Amino acid sequence: STDLQLFVYYLRDFSLHRYKLLIDITAVDYIETANRFELVYIFLSVHTNQRIVVKTRVDQLTTINSIVDLYPVANWFEREVFDMFGIIFRNHPDLRRILTDYGFHGHPLRKDYPLSGFTEVRYNYRKKRVITQTLQLTQQLRLFEFASPYLPVSSH
Repeated sequence: STDLQLFVYYLRDFSLHRYKLLIDITAVDYIETANRFELVYIFLSVHTNQRIVVKTRVDQLTTINSIVDLYPVANWFEREVFDMFGIIFRNHPDLRRILTDYGFHGHPLRKDYPLSGFTEVRYNYRKKRVITQTLQLTQQLRLFEFASPYLPVSSH
């Protein structure tokens, strides 16, 4: 995590390309691996019009150093990754939810998050107000096949 911060510092201040802009931070959930989350940082060099994608892997319990002190725009991106995936950024000045409600439970872009969520919000005509109910649905773990739908299916 410290190595990532030093590498990003090098890209910004000492590399020939001078990557001064952070375009995005996102993550990918590979649920079946030990380091299940792949963090993806995308930088742009205005000087050479080059982009670089930096990837690192982290498990669901390990924190990663924030780069807000190097790129202030990372504040919003790291909050989004925290909100959607639950990845915690150490030394972040304001790590709280940004896209979901404060009372929201879970992280919706994780592959183990239920498709229907945990609660249902609907209007109750008898009570004449919006109510929230806990869902009682059972769901098995989703397994994904990454085969292309455009390739012919082989018969075994």
